[in-house]
Amino acid sequence: MKAPPFLLFATLLFWGWQSELLFVGLGLGVVLESARVIKTRWDVADQDFRRIWTFCVLLALALALYVFTTNQEGGGFGGAAPGANAAHNTTVSTVQHSATTFFRWLPITLFLFIAAQFFSERELVPISALSSTSLVIRWRRLHGGDGMAERYVDASYPYFIVCLFSAGIHPNNGSHTYFWGQCALITWALWTLRSRRFGLVAWAGALVAVMALGFLGQLGINQTARLIQNFNAQWMSRMFRQRTDAAQSLTSMGRIGEMKLSPRIVIRLEPEKIGHAPTYLRQASYRNYDALKQAWREGRSRNEFASVFSEHDTTYTLVPDKTNAAAINIACYLDGWSQEYSAPEGLLPLPSGSGRLDNLPLVQLQLNKTGAALATGNGLVIFDAHYGPGATADSPPVLTGNAGTNDLFVPTNELPALNRVAAEINFSGTNETQQLQSVEKFFFDKFSYSVWQGPDKLATTNATPLTRFLLTSRSGHCEYFASATVLLLRRLGLPARYAVGFYVHETAGSGYVVRERDAHAWCLVWNGKTWDDFDTTPPSWVAVEGKRASWLDWFSDGRSWLGFQFAKFRWGQAHLRQYILWALVPALAVLLYHIIFRKRKKRTEPKRTGPAEAERIWPGLDSEFYRLEKKLAARGQFREPGEPCAAWLERVLAEPTLAGLRGPLRELLRLHYRHRFDPEGLSAADRQALAEQAQACLQTLAQK
Repeated sequence: MKAPPFLLFATLLFWGWQSELLFVGLGLGVVLESARVIKTRWDVADQDFRRIWTFCVLLALALALYVFTTNQEGGGFGGAAPGANAAHNTTVSTVQHSATTFFRWLPITLFLFIAAQFFSERELVPISALSSTSLVIRWRRLHGGDGMAERYVDASYPYFIVCLFSAGIHPNNGSHTYFWGQCALITWALWTLRSRRFGLVAWAGALVAVMALGFLGQLGINQTARLIQNFNAQWMSRMFRQRTDAAQSLTSMGRIGEMKLSPRIVIRLEPEKIGHAPTYLRQASYRNYDALKQAWREGRSRNEFASVFSEHDTTYTLVPDKTNAAAINIACYLDGWSQEYSAPEGLLPLPSGSGRLDNLPLVQLQLNKTGAALATGNGLVIFDAHYGPGATADSPPVLTGNAGTNDLFVPTNELPALNRVAAEINFSGTNETQQLQSVEKFFFDKFSYSVWQGPDKLATTNATPLTRFLLTSRSGHCEYFASATVLLLRRLGLPARYAVGFYVHETAGSGYVVRERDAHAWCLVWNGKTWDDFDTTPPSWVAVEGKRASWLDWFSDGRSWLGFQFAKFRWGQAHLRQYILWALVPALAVLLYHIIFRKRKKRTEPKRTGPAEAERIWPGLDSEFYRLEKKLAARGQFREPGEPCAAWLERVLAEPTLAGLRGPLRELLRLHYRHRFDPEGLSAADRQALAEQAQACLQTLAQK
């Protein structure tokens, strides 16, 4: 059943208004309504409709893939230039935004199909053109039936529903404009379809009741959405737990048992020059050691953090006027959650001496005074880090003040053990460089690396884990070595800080991978101008960790790679957009060519006779009575679905202006029934009479 005049025009205009595409909706509506003025029609065959429908489906698929990959791709040398809206598209609402964009553009992707119906000779579309029914039709053909393939429908109302649905895909700003506009359009659409068995008052009352229930339901949904929004940040903060905290680092010192870390790959590196990679990737550093809790602290969670403003959307300068000798592409995950921005958040693993970050689309980047870079944006970030020797983003050492900020502070309960170690090393008569060499040699020669911590053998029960490490066990993991080194250097008067991050050593192809078990702690020491990395953990720790690798690590690596590829696609870091366009544009172009420039030659098929052919053909479809029915429908006298022709004709003849046609129309209906259902059919004379009487009735109706 065809939609009333100008209904689709009003609906497309309403859709364009709600979707901020007003002129697009106006143009589409004008094209469809122009079919009432333009009398030219095209011979659009069933095969053409199938091709047009396939084209629309491919166009919708291309749109879906495109909007889900419109985020700016990550860094990489020679990568695409960042888009102007790259930072805006990095929030967690990326998927939601992509989905709404796809559904909002549905009227455009399906427009060619509905336009083909309006300008076709039949002004209907074959059911066989729809992909969902083509398989059913083929199955019926194989079993000797083909009735469905010859049925045609009007797609006006389905397209009307699609436009209304797409108009509703917009941010909920509390306005009821869409609801009342939808009610007006639905009332218009239902007016011509209302049942004649009920009066106008009953019909209007039922419609008003449904609208009232819908309005109350809309209010309830809005209130529920507000309640859910209040808890959303709490839920997401529990799902995303930050692995490294810029405020504190809780060590595993003093715990009995084996320290276990996963072989999961957490960082991937691609150096600008093959084989040139930084040794350390630092996430944070700390100044204050809490001996009671064996933890390093750096004030509050947001203490001393300041925003770093981007240059050209995706470039961040950490150290102004710094000469960066090397560059590396880093792919890492943000495992925390920002309640302020409702987006992933985490500390970036940066090479020592990082001066500039490129191709890094973020919502926000913050830097504290100890060089920790807190990023808020995608769950996966891929960027280029430029680094080199010299100045770093860390502040100079603080030599006075309280324990929380002093880079020379040593807890008093650790001093006795540190004094005994200093006496054992014997630093007398040495300068700072010699002192560092002596400390490094002391730990390398007299200590061993171990991930297993057994019961203490020290007699004193009140000794701290660090004291037991320095004086008794002399075996531990990197947290022991880094903590002891920082405090020992401070005992010697050298400003030092505790750093955490990752150690880079495992190659993979032309790049490197960093596993969770490569997490490391080391020391930062002030050389008078900048902070230098100083690591006293025995180099054997890499081999010890390597022995813990399992033969199932290849499975873990495969799973990590798949997860990485999925994360790239999810967070818009995969370079899929260009591949999608290059793959789909040729297919769409070929389809358009066949639709527009198809050969007009008809297929010559041999005539088939016999019972199967008789069953396949639907007799009586060429009856002129259907022309008369269409003419009366144009006058507003529609035949209801399922209403017999005889009952409909009697209802039509009740109109006084058609009283003179009662006899001819009844005789015409009798001939039509015989032609349609009589197995013997009509004789040649009766068949001619059916055509002539129908033509005479049509002329009479045209005059009226």
